[in-house]
Amino acid sequence: MHRVCRRVVALALPAGLAACSTNNAPSGAIEPNGSGPAAAFRAAALFAGPPLPPPNEFRTAAGAPGPAYWQQQADYTIRATLDAPARRIVANETMVYTNNSPAALPFIWINLEQNLFRTDSDGARMSTPNGRFGNRDQFHGGFEDVKVTLAGSAGRDLRLHDYGTVGRIDLPEPIAPRGGRITIEFAWSFDIPAYGSDRMGIDDTQHGPVFQLAQWFPSACVFDDVHGWNTLPYLGQGEFYTNYGTYDVSLTVPRGHIVAATGELANPEEVLSPLQQERLSSARATSETVVIRGADEIGADAGEPAGETGGATSTWRFRADNVRTFAWASSAAFAWDACFVPGGGKGSDGDPARGQGTLCQSFYPTEAAAIWSAKGQGGGSTQMLRKSLEHYGKKWYAYPYPSASNVNGIVGGMEYPMIVFCGGRDPGGERGLWGVTTHEIGHNWFPMLINTDERRHAWMDEGFNTFINYYATLERYPDDLPRRGNPRRWARDNPKPMPQAIDIPADQVERGQLGTLQYAKTAAGLTLLREGVLGEARFDAAFREYLRRWAFKSPRPWDFFRTMQDVAGEDLGWFFRGWFYETGVLDQAVTTVMQPGGAEGHAESRAARVTFRNRGGLVMPVVFKVEYDDGSDEVRRLPIAVWFNGDTWQTQWDTRNTAGQVRRIKRIEIDPDSDFPDVEPRNNVWP
Repeated sequence: MHRVCRRVVALALPAGLAACSTNNAPSGAIEPNGSGPAAAFRAAALFAGPPLPPPNEFRTAAGAPGPAYWQQQADYTIRATLDAPARRIVANETMVYTNNSPAALPFIWINLEQNLFRTDSDGARMSTPNGRFGNRDQFHGGFEDVKVTLAGSAGRDLRLHDYGTVGRIDLPEPIAPRGGRITIEFAWSFDIPAYGSDRMGIDDTQHGPVFQLAQWFPSACVFDDVHGWNTLPYLGQGEFYTNYGTYDVSLTVPRGHIVAATGELANPEEVLSPLQQERLSSARATSETVVIRGADEIGADAGEPAGETGGATSTWRFRADNVRTFAWASSAAFAWDACFVPGGGKGSDGDPARGQGTLCQSFYPTEAAAIWSAKGQGGGSTQMLRKSLEHYGKKWYAYPYPSASNVNGIVGGMEYPMIVFCGGRDPGGERGLWGVTTHEIGHNWFPMLINTDERRHAWMDEGFNTFINYYATLERYPDDLPRRGNPRRWARDNPKPMPQAIDIPADQVERGQLGTLQYAKTAAGLTLLREGVLGEARFDAAFREYLRRWAFKSPRPWDFFRTMQDVAGEDLGWFFRGWFYETGVLDQAVTTVMQPGGAEGHAESRAARVTFRNRGGLVMPVVFKVEYDDGSDEVRRLPIAVWFNGDTWQTQWDTRNTAGQVRRIKRIEIDPDSDFPDVEPRNNVWP
């Protein structure tokens, strides 16, 4: 059972050093760093805090957006056709780009992420044969026949300078600052890769291929107040960072296909049969799962849509507001079910839920029906979505969108606004489906609501999301500790210093370490900050305020650090530096114990003296439980300040009980509730 409550007793100031009954460190322990001037110098460096740029009018010293904060906007109208037999997309789009910055922009940089799938791309050159990311199959794809036109100028063509996964368009006139706009039209096509870096691809199922499309259209790179144009290439492991905007997207697909997408379906009467429309309407009125198209109906004639007669294709139209990209999936093989999560309530942060509620939907082929459908274990995918939205909305911030869809296909796990891709199909894998589903939909808070630069700071996306997943999973499985998020489990699995710090660009993380650093260590650190350092009330207030301040905006690490300190009211530089910018481990040890004794009536006769040592490269408060010879016990706490000047600290306290009797110490245990990531618990106990 997970424990979150503890009793802490304030400590008296220490009264010098003492030496008695040494607790020898077990073999394999990290060597102590000493307690002389060198140790003091090293300790002082630990408290210097992480590197923070000076606050300015865009980002304040309190961690909030400043009075002059700005961000760009890019709105898209896209018309795309899926040629299923050719496995190809042909499309055109109109992009309206608004320059809210204080600078005129003589050119605009464009994301061309499909170019990752050229055989000569940097991502293809870096790919491993069985790697998850990059162009591992050496598929020869990428954007083809890209045409760029400046709207409103009699179709004036613009040149796109192609530099792999980004491109530059030089403009005839700069885009004016503070509200200037430009409208650019694109026409393009590409062949769909069968395996698209676990972000897109094609799954050939019993009843036809499942197409999953993401990072699939030319889009404006982010221009911000920190880096200017963000043009880090798309190499596969690093995800994305984009602008918010409105999307109006029409998708022409083979007749009989069901389409799932970012946004709300705007024309159900044109693409759904009357029976499907009736079922969809019913789903909007209940928290129970309603089947829109059953697995037994795949391939059967469901009746003609009211708005169409005949033809080989159907056009599905979706609209989405205030989202950072658009993804979709299409297949004749989809079963489809849905339920509704009411809106209008208030989360624990007091923020009202936006809109009129959320339609939770699942789309899956028959191969996944045993676990994904409402008859599956745990209520199926749609109920997992509902439970996740309810938990995150109540605990942290209300889900801001009208739709949340889960799609089964070739993609193992990936997230986009209002739609996520999950590949699990194991009939006995209910826990696994929950883990992927709650993680991927959790990304609609990080980074869809909080617009993280995932290529530079993946931990602010993956790690923050893994942290909120930790508590959602504990709520669902209270007797089974989640794989990621617990500090003591982190220390058990990672007892040595890490080879890299957390805050490095995702593409620079050593192979095989992305999950360890960006997901697991970050999540464990936030749990540690919540349960071991600040306490739940202070942490939760600060974390909710971070979401409130930066909803639909783009924070950087220092905005998070400053917000947490501002709202919690505590200098946490030592914590952020040690956990996110250093690689050390925590190893606290109890080294000497002096029992109370001496002449009766003297202070030393009532005082016990205990010496602790910090044997690792990471500092934390010291929480320890004391058991006395009369059967009583208490939990005491030493603040982080004890490590300001070195690696050892002696504390003393009066051991008398309420009757005035002096008690002798029977046992001491550091971190009795296992809240801290101590890598060597054997030296946490005396004797």
